[in-house]
Amino acid sequence: MAASGQRRAAASALVRAEDDLAAATPDDDEPGRVFFFGEASLAHETACALRDSGDLTGAQREFKRSVRTRKASDFTRTHAVTLGYLGSVQARRGAIEEACSTWSKALDAMDGIQSARVRRTALDMRRALSPVGKRGISAVSELDRRASEYLIESA
Repeated sequence: MAASGQRRAAASALVRAEDDLAAATPDDDEPGRVFFFGEASLAHETACALRDSGDLTGAQREFKRSVRTRKASDFTRTHAVTLGYLGSVQARRGAIEEACSTWSKALDAMDGIQSARVRRTALDMRRALSPVGKRGISAVSELDRRASEYLIESA
């Protein structure tokens, strides 16, 4: 919704989801397919909506909350993607070194993962690094090299 300019509808949906998640109890009779949706997932989806509506500060806060609350060992692919998105938001805000640190963690998490979403995250990382690649920032060239290697290995 936020990506298509429906900011109010997106905000309402997020508030409703937060309320529903807060009201959920372990005894709720929910299908097993929703076991993974918790605070980390809600924070991830909230961050995406905020990013898509142009609120990069809010998106960064929520991506960080998602990273902090997700059990990365159980949801490695989603964790890697969330870190990639967080790095992209940080880069868009002009914090290239912070983005490089976050993207380095994302690449660490991507190790051994075969996924179109993760590949797209690595491609997006390289695309975002491209304009700053000639500034001589060693972290940028190292990340670009690592992302390139990942893309070759995961092809």
